[in-house]
Amino acid sequence: MLNILITGGAGFIGSAVIRYIINYTQDAVINVDKLTYAGNLSSLNTISNSPRYRFEQVDIIDRTALERIFSQYQPDAVMHLAAESHVDRSIDGSAAFIETNIIGTYTLLEVARTYWHNLPQQKKATFRFHHISTDEVYGDLTHMQPPFTENSPYAPSSPYSASKAASDHLVRAWHRTYGLPTIITNCSNNYGPFQFPEKLIPLMILNALKGKPLPVYGDGQQIRDWLFVEDHAYALYEVLTKGKLGETYNIGGYNEKTNLEVIHTLCEILEELVPNKPAGLTQYTDLITFVADRPGHDIRYAINATKIYNELGWKPLTPFETGMRKTVEWYLNHQEWWEKRPNSTYHST
Repeated sequence: MLNILITGGAGFIGSAVIRYIINYTQDAVINVDKLTYAGNLSSLNTISNSPRYRFEQVDIIDRTALERIFSQYQPDAVMHLAAESHVDRSIDGSAAFIETNIIGTYTLLEVARTYWHNLPQQKKATFRFHHISTDEVYGDLTHMQPPFTENSPYAPSSPYSASKAASDHLVRAWHRTYGLPTIITNCSNNYGPFQFPEKLIPLMILNALKGKPLPVYGDGQQIRDWLFVEDHAYALYEVLTKGKLGETYNIGGYNEKTNLEVIHTLCEILEELVPNKPAGLTQYTDLITFVADRPGHDIRYAINATKIYNELGWKPLTPFETGMRKTVEWYLNHQEWWEKRPNSTYHST
């Protein structure tokens, strides 16, 4: 049984990882989360009473608090998911991204390094630090270029992706210089239940239900590779427990879709599941509204996930249409989760 410290466990992907670990393994979790606007402990209601789950409201830039947590809980592994992650927010105000994604990662690495260095030899030999990152560190692709691999050069476009690229570099440096046993994963766009409604898919679902515009950047032809969050959670656990130290694994869904295709798919599902539309609305697609494009908007992301399949046997299990239907149904059935969330001023991916 592992004792796993997870940062950002009240967020979208972090909460999915914790639910997976508590529900499908015998491992214990220490959830360390600052509880920013995007963190929501109610995403963990189904497992919060487990004796294998603990929560600490701590900012990862708080070294003293982190040292206390490592000393108190004696983790066998770290899964680092805490991050500011919205591109539009990073364009409007990059400071929080530099602070959390770079300074926070540095602080966590230093605390983990000191803790690991002082462990008994047997525990030291099995300790792991798993850093969860994004495919956006690679920049973007043209329509003709092959998908990103683990050897793709870094070319981040936004303050968000630049801050994540910096954190990746720190993790690799701490592995090479200090020997800290690290692993990095870079994933494609996640979707599914419990995602904060500033991201494309939940925002479009909730706007459509309210009869509000569905804002689409530019012509909506930007392409993303979509990965169902529960598939990602499983992949992350497989990497943590079976991945090779010092390696990077790309995790993708093999679902390349334009933003416009995603929105049309959502509208089709809503036509079936919620035929009674807001007053005056004939069809959900009438709400699609094209707006000025985002500065520096990446054209296309695509992931080659061959390495994780060949080495660990992981591949995505959820077809896009199945995952989208599950997602829409979840938001329809969990109004109490999202109705009190603050309205977002951002709108695309």
